[in-house]
Amino acid sequence: MLELLSDPNAWASLLTLTALEIVLGIDNVIFLSIVSGRLPVAQQASARRIGLVLALVMRIGLLASISWIMGLTRPAFALAGFEASWRDIVLGLGGLFLLFKGTTEIHHMTEGHGEEGQAGTASFFGAVVQIVLLDIVFSLDSVITAVGMADHLPVMIAAVVIAILVMLVAADPTARFVNRHPTVKMLALSFLLLVGMALMADAAHVHIPRGYLYAAIAFSAVVEGLNLMAAAARRRRREAANRRRHA
Repeated sequence: MLELLSDPNAWASLLTLTALEIVLGIDNVIFLSIVSGRLPVAQQASARRIGLVLALVMRIGLLASISWIMGLTRPAFALAGFEASWRDIVLGLGGLFLLFKGTTEIHHMTEGHGEEGQAGTASFFGAVVQIVLLDIVFSLDSVITAVGMADHLPVMIAAVVIAILVMLVAADPTARFVNRHPTVKMLALSFLLLVGMALMADAAHVHIPRGYLYAAIAFSAVVEGLNLMAAAARRRRREAANRRRHA
């Protein structure tokens, strides 16, 4: 352990892996924001914290079982010449779940079911179950990435812990912002659909570099940020005009 502290390569691995884990955790934070938004306001923060703590526990547990994890990448069965591993199955099911969840939420927003999508319409247990299911998918993807990038278990665990702590700090502000702005929520749901498709593509052995997805969503987020700023400026001008009329 002391050797790792004095090893610059270990520190470089820690910084790189931590940054990557935080970026990969964006999916998790957005999903937590969407799912917890249907809970009563008093329960939303608790659901997000439980989800992230469970994600941390699962990731550390998976890292401690590296040999078993790597075994999940070996073919489990073959069908018509296609070899599928347990990792492929988990990612494929996770992708389908994200597509289902994203499509359902978009339906509620666009078909006039706004009341059904508001806080207090979901059960705490149901929200936690959904969070746990996606935690399994995101944790598996995250841990396999960590195993491929670092050679030392303490470095991988430290990177995961730091990333989860950052996500804990960011979860509540992110959730409030997403649920306060319907257009941002729609953008977040579209991002979940993209991630779902990427997971299904990975399951089919068609790798889509995550950088492309994050670049697309970052561009869309910048455009949406400019739209929100423009809307706020228009609102301030209207309020100023109304004050002048009533002065």
